[in-house]
Amino acid sequence: MKQEQAHFHQIKTAFEKMQSREDLLHLMNEVKPLIYGEKAVPFELKQLTWYANPKLSGKRYTEFKINKKSGAQRSIHSPVKGLKAIQKTLAYVLHCVYEPHKAAMGFVRDRSIVVNAQLHAGSNYVYNIDLKDFFPSIDQARVWKTLQLKPFNLNKEINTQVTPGDEKQDSSRLDIANIIASLCCTEMEVERQNETGVWEKVKRNVLPQGAPTSPILTNIVCQKLDFLLSAVAKRFGLNYSRYADDITFSSMHNVYQSGSKFLKELHRIIAEQNFHIKESKTRLQKDGYRKEVTGLLVNEKVNVQQRYIKQLRMWIYFWEKFGYERANSFFLKQYMVDKGNIISSKPEMINIISGKINYLKMVKGENNDLYLKIKERFDMLNVKTNTLSLILDIWEDEGIETAMNHFYKKI
Repeated sequence: MKQEQAHFHQIKTAFEKMQSREDLLHLMNEVKPLIYGEKAVPFELKQLTWYANPKLSGKRYTEFKINKKSGAQRSIHSPVKGLKAIQKTLAYVLHCVYEPHKAAMGFVRDRSIVVNAQLHAGSNYVYNIDLKDFFPSIDQARVWKTLQLKPFNLNKEINTQVTPGDEKQDSSRLDIANIIASLCCTEMEVERQNETGVWEKVKRNVLPQGAPTSPILTNIVCQKLDFLLSAVAKRFGLNYSRYADDITFSSMHNVYQSGSKFLKELHRIIAEQNFHIKESKTRLQKDGYRKEVTGLLVNEKVNVQQRYIKQLRMWIYFWEKFGYERANSFFLKQYMVDKGNIISSKPEMINIISGKINYLKMVKGENNDLYLKIKERFDMLNVKTNTLSLILDIWEDEGIETAMNHFYKKI
């Protein structure tokens, strides 16, 4: 932990001293081995300038769509291998320099949807809003401008005393902001309101959802939004948190009536910060009804939904009754229907169940009885499946007698 904190301090100090693209390159090459290992190949300056200029580099992203719960589709832009390595390294650097607002719960170390939900557990009223087209609503120019502010200070005013002939050096930190913004944004067709308030499709350079740098950059861009909404929440006696585009207020009293002073102030701040509320996702959850925050129940304490447990038990039961291969075929059909487009190799049921059990542990705690019982069933099935697979392999390679001897030893 101390070693990691030392890395953070060194990176932050080096960032503050940067004066050129070469300095940025040097810092990134210091950081890259922390992500990819000591044998990581250093970046070259021509790689940064190449990927920062889409006219030179050509296709920088692969676009695909995934299904939302609402039935609509979300567009994901996955960067090509070279750009992805650059963005992952830049994201690490930005995380070292920037300390997120305490209300920002998404993409922040030691915070999660569980921590987010815990803030609102037990409240009589939970008010949720979503921001429209969150990632692509942030233009490259806005990213560039934000990087000139604290704590990054990538602006030409960083040198307080400039001698004649040093103007070029004075503006070089602004050039660093420019190349970072260019590396992290791409041109997309997005919706923007025109002067009459009508939404129309236009092409803009924006933050793509799917780039490793987009999550940290959204938190950086939203630092003023978080500050203002936290102040409003304090004024009205509310709890406030933001997980990416998902904004939640909660309280024991109701200030969420249509036309209330709170809602007027909320809408004013959102608009001033160049965001838009997705009205179809706005909801007020009252006491006596099921209340959710980022997918978790918060009526009394934070909990998973009952259907989550039912589904987990169902797949374990299928595995127990029909064996792994048959259960996995059932699982895969349902999973593809639920998730839609899966660009990687087909998921394995054992991996998905393992992930769900770990999630249950995170929400309920490692000593929770329900979690322990489900994990025990899963571990037993896992051992049986691995043992059977091993015995069949031995049977095929060394014959049935050797396989049976191994089987009797196991039991």
